[in-house]
Amino acid sequence: MPHIVYFFLAVLALILGYAVYGKVVERVFHVDGNRATPALAMADGVDYVPMSMPKVFLIHFLNISGIGPVFGPILGTLYGPQALFWIVLGAIFAGGVHDYFFGMISIRYCGKSLPEVVDAIFGRKFRALVRVFTLLLLVLVGVVFVNTPAALLAKITAGTFVNVKVWTLIIFLYFICATVLPINKLIGRVYPVFGLMVLIMGLGVAGGMAFGDYVFYGWEPAGEAGLWGRLFGNHHPGNLPAWPLMCITIACGALSGFHATQSPLMARCVVNERQGRPVFYGAMIMEGVIALVWATAGMTLYKSPEALAAVGNPGLVVDQVCRALLGPAGGLLAIVGVAALPVTSGDTAFRAARLLIADAFRAPQEAIESRLAIAIPLFIVGGVLTQVDFHVLWRYFAWSNQTLATLTLWVCAAYAARCSGMHWVATLPATYMTATVTSYLCAAPEGFQMAYTPSVAIGCAAAALALGLFLRRLSVFRRDVPLETAAPGEV
Repeated sequence: MPHIVYFFLAVLALILGYAVYGKVVERVFHVDGNRATPALAMADGVDYVPMSMPKVFLIHFLNISGIGPVFGPILGTLYGPQALFWIVLGAIFAGGVHDYFFGMISIRYCGKSLPEVVDAIFGRKFRALVRVFTLLLLVLVGVVFVNTPAALLAKITAGTFVNVKVWTLIIFLYFICATVLPINKLIGRVYPVFGLMVLIMGLGVAGGMAFGDYVFYGWEPAGEAGLWGRLFGNHHPGNLPAWPLMCITIACGALSGFHATQSPLMARCVVNERQGRPVFYGAMIMEGVIALVWATAGMTLYKSPEALAAVGNPGLVVDQVCRALLGPAGGLLAIVGVAALPVTSGDTAFRAARLLIADAFRAPQEAIESRLAIAIPLFIVGGVLTQVDFHVLWRYFAWSNQTLATLTLWVCAAYAARCSGMHWVATLPATYMTATVTSYLCAAPEGFQMAYTPSVAIGCAAAALALGLFLRRLSVFRRDVPLETAAPGEV
């Protein structure tokens, strides 16, 4: 069977997941198309702005995509074809549930950010912790998504005065504008264009693989290992275990806590609750498709995991893949598209950080002076962090990102118990990710550096404990009055 067939089968699985399981998740939530959304009931012309569904989808897709579904899958392919399984299963049963449920919860909570939702569901004991953790992640995202596009764009303008430092300054200036201007003045206008560019880039790379004479190295015979060994054997050149490392490395495209920081932005712009599935669940599935493109490209243009690892920087992999598949002109378009991904997530990361702080201090944001008072200190901190080594920032970002996703899934599970009692759609992925992030923290170099076996044991024990505590409080969650009975502004 030609290698590209596996890619299209994986894409088909994502589409079926959206059509079938996405509908199941929607029914669990009990959407109400007649209920006024915050965009209509609380319009302020700055953050609460009604927008059309296609525009909201493209903006949200770019918000959550970033560089994650490009760099993460490239690094994740070092573990072999099982990366494709994690992207498909993660996007359908974890990432899609996470994104849809919290996006809709934010709509029910008047577009509030995650810490405010945690306060209402789990109490104030956890709000401060989640608030600090979320703010740290947003700043890390903003900084990580400055360095990479600046380096990629500097390659395009090599030989001119526009070097990495100049591009970094330009991107930061854009971030400031996107953070403080009304959402429909800048983001709402440029994002749809960037969104189409990213989709064209993804289709171009997929088409180049489909019509090119390439070998999918992950599916080649592996001696006596058999089919199971070829799919799930240890392919990593450094002999690193796929679990939990692969699930941390491939975040965007499968499951990402960063998405929970972005959902409130669009929860303030959606005009009908029935748009939630195409906007939130649909954008996650589309991001999974982009992740499949780059995971397949990594296993197609390089003969072995060692060859891929030898390139060193995922940005160089992007450059090589684009030029090999699309030629100089197409490669330039693709690289610009990949550069747009992190830029259009870094800006909304800082915007979400502004809103989070504003929610915490109940600071009105109608006046631009109020927005600048919060934004300027954020960018000062971000500028300092750009001096930290990128790989160090990425490791801490990856773990904190998936930890936040785990916390959000538990919030979704609690809310599902209040909506319909069918909480398992969120409880199962929350339990799995609790084991994943705990095991990673125990074993990782930036964690406790424990041996693999005890790390896994501790992770599984933590997951069992979290599940037990959740089930013990299940009756409490079910006794609470569902918040969908309240109108925007009354929560």
